Amino acid sequence: MVNKKKDLIAQVRYSEPPYRQPFAHVVDELNTNIETGLMLAEAERRVTEYGQNKLDGEGGVSLIKVIARQCTNAMGLVLVLAMALSFGVNDYVEGGVITAVILINVSVGVVQEYRAEQTIDSLRSLSSPTATVLRDGVVDHIPSINVVPGDIIDIKTGDVLPADVRLVDTMNFETDEALLTGESLPVLKDHAIAFPDDVDVGDRINIAYSSSTVTKGRARGVVIATGMSTEIGCIAASLAGKKRKSGRSMNARKYGPLQSVKGFSLRLWDVIGSFLGLTVGTPLQRKLAILAYFLLCFACLLALIVFAVNNFNASHEVAIYAISLGIAIIPESLIAVLTITMAVGMRHMVTRRVIVRKLDALEALGGVTNICSDKTGTLTQGKMLTRKTWIPGVGIYSLTESRSSVDPTSGKVEFLPYTPPYRVADKDGKMSPIAVSSKCSDENKNGVSRTIVDLNHPDSTLSVLLEACALCNLATIRFDKDKSQWITTGDPTEIALQVFAERFSYGKKSLIERGWNQLAEYPFDSNVKRMSVVFEGPSAEKSTDRGEVVVFSKGAVERIIDLCTGIGMGSNYEVMTESTKAEIMSVVTDLATEGLRVLAIARRVEQNPKPSYLDYTRDLVEKELTLLGLAGIYDPPRLETKASVLQCAAAGIKVHMLTGDHPGTAQTIAREVGIIPRTTDDLPSHVAGTLVMTASQFDALSDEEIDKLESLPRVIARCAPNTKVRMIEALHRRSAYAAMTGDGVNDSPSLKMADVGIAMGMGGSDVAKAASDLVLTDDNFASIVSAIEEGRRMFENIQKFILHLLVANVAEVLLLVVGLAFKDDDGLSVFPLAPLQILWINMITSPGPAFGLSLEPASHDIMKRPPRDNRKGIFSWEIVADTLVYGCIMQKLTIIWGACCLMSFTVIVYGHGNGELGENCNSGYSDSCEVVFRARAAMFAQLTWLILISALEFKNLRRSMFRLNVDDRSNFPFFKDMYSNKFLLFSVLIGAFSVFPVIHIPKLNTDVFKMKAITWEWSLLAVVMVIFVFGVETWKFIKRQRDMFTKQQGESEADLNLA
Repeated sequence: MVNKKKDLIAQVRYSEPPYRQPFAHVVDELNTNIETGLMLAEAERRVTEYGQNKLDGEGGVSLIKVIARQCTNAMGLVLVLAMALSFGVNDYVEGGVITAVILINVSVGVVQEYRAEQTIDSLRSLSSPTATVLRDGVVDHIPSINVVPGDIIDIKTGDVLPADVRLVDTMNFETDEALLTGESLPVLKDHAIAFPDDVDVGDRINIAYSSSTVTKGRARGVVIATGMSTEIGCIAASLAGKKRKSGRSMNARKYGPLQSVKGFSLRLWDVIGSFLGLTVGTPLQRKLAILAYFLLCFACLLALIVFAVNNFNASHEVAIYAISLGIAIIPESLIAVLTITMAVGMRHMVTRRVIVRKLDALEALGGVTNICSDKTGTLTQGKMLTRKTWIPGVGIYSLTESRSSVDPTSGKVEFLPYTPPYRVADKDGKMSPIAVSSKCSDENKNGVSRTIVDLNHPDSTLSVLLEACALCNLATIRFDKDKSQWITTGDPTEIALQVFAERFSYGKKSLIERGWNQLAEYPFDSNVKRMSVVFEGPSAEKSTDRGEVVVFSKGAVERIIDLCTGIGMGSNYEVMTESTKAEIMSVVTDLATEGLRVLAIARRVEQNPKPSYLDYTRDLVEKELTLLGLAGIYDPPRLETKASVLQCAAAGIKVHMLTGDHPGTAQTIAREVGIIPRTTDDLPSHVAGTLVMTASQFDALSDEEIDKLESLPRVIARCAPNTKVRMIEALHRRSAYAAMTGDGVNDSPSLKMADVGIAMGMGGSDVAKAASDLVLTDDNFASIVSAIEEGRRMFENIQKFILHLLVANVAEVLLLVVGLAFKDDDGLSVFPLAPLQILWINMITSPGPAFGLSLEPASHDIMKRPPRDNRKGIFSWEIVADTLVYGCIMQKLTIIWGACCLMSFTVIVYGHGNGELGENCNSGYSDSCEVVFRARAAMFAQLTWLILISALEFKNLRRSMFRLNVDDRSNFPFFKDMYSNKFLLFSVLIGAFSVFPVIHIPKLNTDVFKMKAITWEWSLLAVVMVIFVFGVETWKFIKRQRDMFTKQQGESEADLNLA
């Protein structure tokens, strides 16, 4: 079937190999368009024709493995042993029922787990590498699996090639092809070449190959092969076998005489561990697998105890009692409920715009104590607008009344001239001539006129600045006539500059049409914080630059002005001095305090142009520049950011802003969203002084000096990738559990080092996504907080249903162990619960409420509590204590569950029945077993109802079930709280009513479940229910009053109060 499907998938046929053709011919053969790409309908058709872009065997869920896991888990093995023992003692009714239970359990488990695994696999695929494709003239980001031959894709530094691509445009474009060719050095690509003859794969520099990583530059290309038709697909097809883990070699000659034994042992453990689930899955899944096998061993020990108490009399009755104990200790539905919960949790995350790449992160999110977040696009909207541009000696251009960040026709540009004689005193009575120009509002109040700028006739100094803004820029802007809207692509900062230039008809496309020709590009680097391009100007008739070669640069002000030897144009030109730099920085500070992100823009006209700039490093090009001006870009905070930051503060989570912006800009935005207080008057000076630091200040501190800080900085400006790494290290030394956001290639080390790495789904590189645990589909800080809330909810619910299942098992084991003391006339122990009663409770009654607990909504105070300590795992001291208190009579704090059940059994047998335990009541019914069978029925109903009531009590492990929300002012909110989780409520109601037919249907009750219909005993059950609820509520009250189990992880209290 698979082979037939493969045969149906077509491969693209070319007249000649694409590397031997000019790219235009390849585009024509693929019937596509470089400017608009494929139409959406055509792209969908090609998916059907050429298949999905994936390698054979990639992804998917193995049904065979799911079946194997269901058949070999400890829960199933206990049932198999019980079945074998039942048939061994000729109890065919019980053996047949257990066999049916096994088949039903495995079937239901396989269906549930297979669907859950499919859900997890499909959701995980959402975080796979994406491709930036051009379809219908619109640039879109799609999963790589949906790329088809003929797609036009854009590629930049940090991207992983989704398919084999014939390049149609390149700029300093290099890829790492070590995976394909073994060549360790990046390969420089050239789209213009077409080879006349066949060449080796590694020499085809006009082709970029699938799975290779872009190390430098950018490019556009047309997809020529996908999936198994790519070069990497050909290699995958030729590979036989799988990579082994390290240390598994059995080569004695190479690794020593004992290596064959060691290698075989490790291989054997890999097979057994994987088969039993001990070495695969998430940490929680592995812990539960270990718990299951521990309980299996404990079940065998209990069976041995049963035989020992009965003098190793291997009679039918003793064997049945041993079966009962073995079944009682195993929570059969635990693994299935956990798997489903994980799948539902991932689905909930997607609705909150978070994709989980690693299931470990789901378990870890609830323990996050610190979030280190970028500013641009995460805390802010990422919809940038060039609000002000300052030209030295000329004045300030301000954009007003703009209603769209991408529409160059919206709004108007006003000009405030720079008048050297004019002065406005600040609060200190001083102000430099240059700094005056940034004080638009002050100057306007003092009568300085502002004029509307004629967008069709910008003056010469502004024209030069606009050329730099447009050409030193990778963003694009165009008007879509069909949709009647402006379409932009690229980085938000560059879009803002490109839109501003387009207002004056100085967009990049217009300038290129006028004759500007790009010679080289030095992309933005987060280490040097700038970008530069080299352009050759148009002919003498069309430009003031008369064919000259010009270097344009933009970037962080401090980095640009250090490369400048002059400032201003024409008559306003001055030599750059330290005094001038100080004046420029005062302008930057003024703009930054308005919340503007400030970029410096500079250029240099080459006096001796080079024939080629490909071999010239940026330090040879980025020098002796002239500062043209500053651009103040406004990126407003997201509306929901402040509320999310405050929510973090209430949850004991500290938020740190790590940004590349100017300290003034960062500080203004941080105050606006609540990361730092608006005033530091109430803080100690040593704390206030470290709230905001620059990367240079932070990096200058030694680890010891950082550790001596009372609190780590909440804002680090001009942040570099290595600063992020040092921040994570500092947090780890304080035992903090940190989440880190990142989008660039250089962010990978910090994302990997963070406890939870979070990549940006919209603007992040594939390398960053591969290093992350979570991917934000909307790049929104609020989504991080939502993910943490969901992580806390899911982890808390897992604790609830594990507690629910384990308490039931502890109670059952307790009853049967204590029941060993109840002996009949033959000296054999009479079990209070029959094996099939236990199976009914474990397989029918418990799973529904347990799964209902996993769906429980987040408690009202879940984000008002400090983070939990991840080092303690799922089995916290509170869970252990609750399990013992609720389920075990032998602990000093309780007589709750086991006591309630034993009380009923004792009252019925010794109170009403005068201690008559009958003969052979473990095997079948007789008149002498009347009292025992009625007592079992009461025990069965009582235990079932206790389990169901406990599920309602476990909706919150600390609050009373009669008032789960302390803020709810209703007189009696019980029914409203119960109805909030309909699945749980109806599971409890159905389970409660299910006991009546099981107890009262003749033959079914006596022959199968070994119990008999009851009458007056129902009143005893009602009393026991009240006692149980009173006991649980009392324990919860004690926990609240004595503040038990509330100590969590985090930094010092002083740091916690800072928020």
